[in-house]
Amino acid sequence: MKGNIAHGAGYLTQGARMLSHPSLRLFVIIPLAVNILIFGSLIGLGFSYLSGLMDSLLASIPGWLEFIEWIIWPLIGITVSLITGYLFTAVALIIASPFNALLAEKAEELITGQPVDALEGLGAALLAMPRSILRELSKLLYYVPMALFVLVVSFIPGINAVAPVLWLLLGAWMMSIQFVDYPMDNHQLSFADVKEAVRSRRLSSMGFGGLVALCTGIPIVNFFVVPAAVVGATLLWCEELNQ
Repeated sequence: MKGNIAHGAGYLTQGARMLSHPSLRLFVIIPLAVNILIFGSLIGLGFSYLSGLMDSLLASIPGWLEFIEWIIWPLIGITVSLITGYLFTAVALIIASPFNALLAEKAEELITGQPVDALEGLGAALLAMPRSILRELSKLLYYVPMALFVLVVSFIPGINAVAPVLWLLLGAWMMSIQFVDYPMDNHQLSFADVKEAVRSRRLSSMGFGGLVALCTGIPIVNFFVVPAAVVGATLLWCEELNQ
């Protein structure tokens, strides 16, 4: 298996540091504004749902099993954070997808010093919105069957103890595909090419995607993770996947 998990995770932190670069600052504003609006509106809803789920679940536990509450809380908390983090991110990405592609374009030009023949400006990004939304929906449709499988596992007694790990692995895989797609789409590469590229450097991709998945479930941090992940995925593309 090629790549390095720690090195892959480092692309997200490198991407975050690059957001303040003058040539990228303008292209960060719109994705960041969309994230704040969506995550800010839905964080309260997510916590409300988690609280209600925990109350109903704990009420059904017999008194002699109350000692397992300390195990159930982190398992359900991690699972709900990973699920809601990905779903909220998916919504934000559908809305801001053309601007994320533009950010990836400018980031690649900064990284390589070479022009990228892609959207070239906010006007072109707006015109590309229908196509970008369709591409985002194709990624969501790819995710749903796998998510349904893990969801079923989450409700099977005994086996459901591994559900948080499965959600994390699925989140890592999808987040790497989700964000690597932006620089690759700028080069007119297909979604099948994206999956093959991520698979070719699986450890680096999973390290990057895993950290992104964890960050999307952390309030406030998830406001900033999308633009950082777009730039981080562009770094991953330029340094490892674009062979």
